[in-house]
Amino acid sequence: MNARDWGPDCRPDCRIVLIRDLVLHARIGVFAHEQGAAQRVRFNIELGVPDRPPQRDSIREVVRYDHAIDRIRQIVDAGHVNLVETLAERVAAQCLAISEVLWVRVRVEKLDIAPDAAAVGIEIFRKNA
Repeated sequence: MNARDWGPDCRPDCRIVLIRDLVLHARIGVFAHEQGAAQRVRFNIELGVPDRPPQRDSIREVVRYDHAIDRIRQIVDAGHVNLVETLAERVAAQCLAISEVLWVRVRVEKLDIAPDAAAVGIEIFRKNA
């Protein structure tokens, strides 16, 4: 990763918590064939956090990716969403609500929609005020 890839509040001493290729079954889509059935959706998340190396090798000293995954699962389990854009915004908001998260990059992709494409989706970048 080079400097231009970092978020606006992430310096070289920043940490990025990664969640890669989380695939969940979500009820999503505006078209009739997407209503009432879950489809595979892939999430890739980056959480920009301050660089504070753990002093005691304790989980209490770090931002926990499992908490972010739990929030994503709750959003998906809450019910049907029409747009991947809406889903991405909800995920971003929940990730930014985690203490110490400075910014979040969220990519949401529907995996089984276009036969000639591995995925279709959206990527957004949001930061805490």
